[in-house]
Amino acid sequence: MATIEQTTEVGGPPAQGTPGHDAHATSTGVTNTKLAMWLFLSSDCLFFGAFIASYLLYRGRDVSGPGPRDLFDIPFTSATSFILLMSSLTMVLALAAIQRGDHRRVRIWILATALLGATFIGGQVFEFTEFSREGLNVSTNLFGSSFYILTGFHGAHVTIGIIWLLSLWGMSVRGRLPTKKAESVEIAGLYWHFVDVVWIIIFTVIYLVPQPH
Repeated sequence: MATIEQTTEVGGPPAQGTPGHDAHATSTGVTNTKLAMWLFLSSDCLFFGAFIASYLLYRGRDVSGPGPRDLFDIPFTSATSFILLMSSLTMVLALAAIQRGDHRRVRIWILATALLGATFIGGQVFEFTEFSREGLNVSTNLFGSSFYILTGFHGAHVTIGIIWLLSLWGMSVRGRLPTKKAESVEIAGLYWHFVDVVWIIIFTVIYLVPQPH
């Protein structure tokens, strides 16, 4: 009778499926793309925070040239701000539509979001033009410098968001944005909501907080 020898390697790897030896999960539940977007938005908070702090630091220090009381049209800016905030709702509707596979409404809501954002930018360009006619430019005084840099930086973010949304709309029209790519819309939505929230802060600080005498 042949003798069957069983050998066991000391310190060898445990057999798969052995209780108590399962590999620990290391996933955070967030995709790398979404994590990268969160990191980008976190770093962007620092830039906006620095610009807002600079505006608050220098407001009221330079009285040469026209100031906020001479230029601001609060009702007009409030209307364009409301339009931008409404675009967050259409962005949410776009994400909900792609998650349930309704691609027709995806295109409608993405395009609506981009158009609302473009309307806000149009209002900002009109406002800048009027301020320039009244004599306020970047180099006029400290208020002009801090105002144009802060609001212009935000406007650039909105413009980038519009281009991003239009690219998603174009992908959907060509059938290249299936339901399984819903995360692409979700990530664009994160960026868009961030831009909207930042504008609430900017609008409050610049337009609503009383200016020093």
